[in-house]
Amino acid sequence: MNSPVVRSVSECFIKPSGQTQESEHIINLTPWDIAMLSMHYIQKGLLFKKPATLVDQQDFIENLLEKLKHSLSLTLFHFYPLVGHLVTNKDPSSYTIFVDCNNTDGARFIYATLDMTISDILSPVDVPPIVHSFFDSHKAVNHDGHTEPLLSIKVTELLDGVFIGCSMNHGIGDGTSYWNFFNTWSDIFQAQAHEYDVPISRHPVHNRWFPDGCGPLINLPFKRHEEFISRFEAPNLRDKIFRFSAASIAKLKARANSESKTTKISSFQSLSAHVWRCITRARQLPHDEITSCKLAINNRARMEPPLPHEYFGNSVDVVSAGTKVGELLENDLGWAAWKVHLTVANQNDRAVRDGVKEWLQRPVVYQLGVHFDSCSVTVSSSPRFDMYGNEFGMGKAVAVLSGYANKFDGNVTAYPGREGGGSIDLELSLPPNAMSLLESDEEFMEAVSVSM
Repeated sequence: MNSPVVRSVSECFIKPSGQTQESEHIINLTPWDIAMLSMHYIQKGLLFKKPATLVDQQDFIENLLEKLKHSLSLTLFHFYPLVGHLVTNKDPSSYTIFVDCNNTDGARFIYATLDMTISDILSPVDVPPIVHSFFDSHKAVNHDGHTEPLLSIKVTELLDGVFIGCSMNHGIGDGTSYWNFFNTWSDIFQAQAHEYDVPISRHPVHNRWFPDGCGPLINLPFKRHEEFISRFEAPNLRDKIFRFSAASIAKLKARANSESKTTKISSFQSLSAHVWRCITRARQLPHDEITSCKLAINNRARMEPPLPHEYFGNSVDVVSAGTKVGELLENDLGWAAWKVHLTVANQNDRAVRDGVKEWLQRPVVYQLGVHFDSCSVTVSSSPRFDMYGNEFGMGKAVAVLSGYANKFDGNVTAYPGREGGGSIDLELSLPPNAMSLLESDEEFMEAVSVSM
């Protein structure tokens, strides 16, 4: 029997409604943006249950698609960089990359179908590989934005549900930018307005941040893109979602602070340290091997003056707490959590600016197979992002899921728990053997409320 496949039914391009100003047609990339060019697109999406009272399935989906397209067009008026494309200008003395918002097709919009149910997606022990097909731009790296759309929406109709998957070029924006876009799209959809000036609560800020004396066009020390772009193929991994209740996380936080004789360690730092220790134990690494807990960290509020939350672009760094495997496992949770806490606390205005200054002296483009090693744990995304507040006429989403993008051994993707209240879901990507050992790790599973 053939396995069900996602079948593409239709495809079109959505342009912003209204006109943006001429001066806004070129977007220059910052060091934070350029550093992302060899990473994958951001791929996150929401799974909704179809309304229980549906009379006409065809009428429902046609109506939904029309409203999604219309509200997306209105949203893109505010988030116009997403309809641009990357352009490289090079000559013997310069190599620059920017976003051109002129003469573009717009954002890609795909409608697809799948003969599976919500239960087929959520019931298996692991996240099923079919979820990768819920997203466009599969395996695309951000540099592909020269020819690929910077934003692509894929709406997949299941037998009893609808998945709205969004692939956004990570060179254009980070997780904060991504969810600001998604939240605004949801707000405009719910407003059901038909005019161009739909009021939105959070206007994106498109003025890119550059340090004094830098930019706005950065000359890169390259001759051709092969020097800084690589194609990463993930090894054989299991992806599994573990759910942690607010009470369970509070217990971890209390334990970490008690063992460290402090009150400064946060809930998320405690949970990250707990996962770091347990994954490291499951990997059965040599005790003299170096391991680290890396966290993708939002710089906006850490700068002086701070960048606005609505800053559209990348403003994220990866900070790292490292030690020897033996030291990590011989010490308690509080010891590991304190190392994570100090790493986060030290990411202040000076550290951010020093990091950018260092990058400008020696530009680095992150490579998935190089900068994220299989002895470490990397925590990305954030439980603070408003994911379950997005509604598109079908009530609250039943799950948040991500695609193939940026998955590697030791990747930890953080989502808010569906029940709210401080609960957190973590999607872990590990080789099968390590995942099996983690599933049988008593200390780890004791903190888990439910696993998917």
